[in-house]
Amino acid sequence: MTAVWDWLREFGVDAGAVALSVAIVVGYYFVLNARIRRDPTYSIHFVLELARRAWVENVMNNPAKDVMAVQTLRNFIMYGILMVSTSTLLIVGTLTLSGQAETISRTWHVLNVVGSHAAELWLVKVICLLVDFMICFLAYAMSVRLANHVIFMINVPKEVRDVHDILSPKYVARRLNHAGNMVAIGTRAFFFAVPLVFWLFGPLFLVVATIGVVAVLSRVDRNLAGL
Repeated sequence: MTAVWDWLREFGVDAGAVALSVAIVVGYYFVLNARIRRDPTYSIHFVLELARRAWVENVMNNPAKDVMAVQTLRNFIMYGILMVSTSTLLIVGTLTLSGQAETISRTWHVLNVVGSHAAELWLVKVICLLVDFMICFLAYAMSVRLANHVIFMINVPKEVRDVHDILSPKYVARRLNHAGNMVAIGTRAFFFAVPLVFWLFGPLFLVVATIGVVAVLSRVDRNLAGL
């Protein structure tokens, strides 16, 4: 019992801040999903999926637009490659940060008036940040992979598509939407890196930053065309 009390006294504030931040994010997505079930067009992601599906069908049914399609997908891939490179740099920087825990934690915890200053917790914070950036890397890398598949599929002749249903516009659009969803996941992971970075300064900053990120997401997740 004494060990549990000592743990709560040392890490209780940080654990409570993490639990509150997770509850805020889960609550936001619960409300968002409930709103989307009532009106799918409320979500900008649903609108983008519709747009990508219509774009693929238009391109595949108009062979004269094959060059435009390849150029568009190339730009999509270049963006993914840029974000993969950015994620790699952030991963390297975070690994460097983990090796300087003893010196950096003392200066970064100057503003940490209620949370723990333990070196073990500092490493946990850095590991959480590292995992977040690795999710960014994997998501953007997958988006590049899927978009590369679409480049070849989108220019398949109609007579070949008629033989193989798996090369139909519907399937290709689904694959492009999967690539778009990977980009959304990578971008979302970048957003949630903000509270994790602020957690390095203390648990109160974590909660405040989480509220700020959720406020931003409540705008960027919405289809604001009607406003």
